Amino acid sequence: MDWNTRLTEALNIKYPIIQGGLAHLAYSDLAAAVSNAGGLGQVTAMSMENEEQLRKEIHKVKSMTTSPFGVNFAIGQHGRPFETMVQTAIDEDVPVISITGGNPKPIFDMLKGTNIKTLVLVAAKRQAVKAEQLGATAVMVVGQEGGGHIGREDVSTMVLTPQVAEAVNIPVVASGGIGDGKGLMAALSLGAEGIEMGTRFIATEECVHAHQAYKEALIEADENSTVVIKRSLGAPARALKNIWTDQILELEKKEPGYEGLKEYISGIRNKKYIYEGSEAEGFGWAGQVAGRIKDAPSAHNLIQRIIAEAENIRRSWC
Repeated sequence: MDWNTRLTEALNIKYPIIQGGLAHLAYSDLAAAVSNAGGLGQVTAMSMENEEQLRKEIHKVKSMTTSPFGVNFAIGQHGRPFETMVQTAIDEDVPVISITGGNPKPIFDMLKGTNIKTLVLVAAKRQAVKAEQLGATAVMVVGQEGGGHIGREDVSTMVLTPQVAEAVNIPVVASGGIGDGKGLMAALSLGAEGIEMGTRFIATEECVHAHQAYKEALIEADENSTVVIKRSLGAPARALKNIWTDQILELEKKEPGYEGLKEYISGIRNKKYIYEGSEAEGFGWAGQVAGRIKDAPSAHNLIQRIIAEAENIRRSWC
């Protein structure tokens, strides 16, 4: 069946499936595998130690695939300066740059005059409209079901996606709660022209940086196995429920502010779990879709399975 949408045309990909940025996990192995499978794989820039490491990862991806890929920039409130990293991606002429968190305008200013396609992750209709005004190629809409940082309002992907699709003229990508062919078809029916999946791609063979305990926790999870932390900071984010997140939530009841929480929610604590599997010392991001993950296939098999399921659904509708 034809899976051509404005998104696939703009990004020059076979299937309308994008791999999420995945802090500390999205490196060349996964990015190349997803792109080779027909989707858009990504490496995450701000998890790199410096510009040279980012450059090396970009070169690795290019050596492993001839298909388009992206570089994700998570520009949060407490993140380090990103301008030199963006310039590295520009110098390497990457096909796509995606932006999550923070104000994307400085990156758009840097990209003027380039042919790089741009994706902006949004959690509200007003953010999507602003991204379109800045010149985004497409917007990725994350509902409250998503893993990692989500919007401040508890609006679901099911509601937010059509709201945004009706408000902008550029392609919309649905994100949050999606991990199979059913999710892809649901997204398309809501007006999206593609999907982004983060949590689902963690449980794959090529996500080699994720500890086996992390992948097994995703496979064993149900729909109630995640919690939202950092609400007290106005920056809610969804993670797997474990001993460490229980401590964070108890601490948040006292409203200690960022200074009182930073030791518990740092990248170091995130890596303690996702790299070492220590749930008593750290946490791992995950969306509610974890409740639908039952295995850890290759990226190729996962995408083929999603497309096959979606095509069966399309045929049943005819």
